[in-house]
Amino acid sequence: MLTDELSAMETYQQIMKKLQNDACFGKPESLLPLYKGHKEAVSSLQAQIRELGCTHPETSNVRGVWAQIVQGCAILQGKQAMLKILQVGEKSSIEGYEKVLQNTKLATSIRCLIEWKLLFIQQAHIRTLDRLLDTVV
Repeated sequence: MLTDELSAMETYQQIMKKLQNDACFGKPESLLPLYKGHKEAVSSLQAQIRELGCTHPETSNVRGVWAQIVQGCAILQGKQAMLKILQVGEKSSIEGYEKVLQNTKLATSIRCLIEWKLLFIQQAHIRTLDRLLDTVV
């Protein structure tokens, strides 16, 4: 879960940088709340991992590289493609969290974090991306 969130943060950073450097794509401010949501998720997951006495990765490694490749292709296709890729990633994250929740041995603290915080963040991101996609011509 953490590597997925780190990958999402990296992807949003890359897209916001592209938006900032290329005015025809729009303003990066529209994606800043989504980036911050993933940053908050990373902090929450890292705290849970530390509470369990484990160490956590600082980067997304291979997943981040894959996200960069996919995102680079979407950037070449335009703003609508970028937003759709982000939307697919958000939906994939929801599926990942729902799969983790099927684990009956999952610690209560992690279950609560996913059910009461992380899933809500993901759902809000999808609604935001839906609105942004509606405005793209």
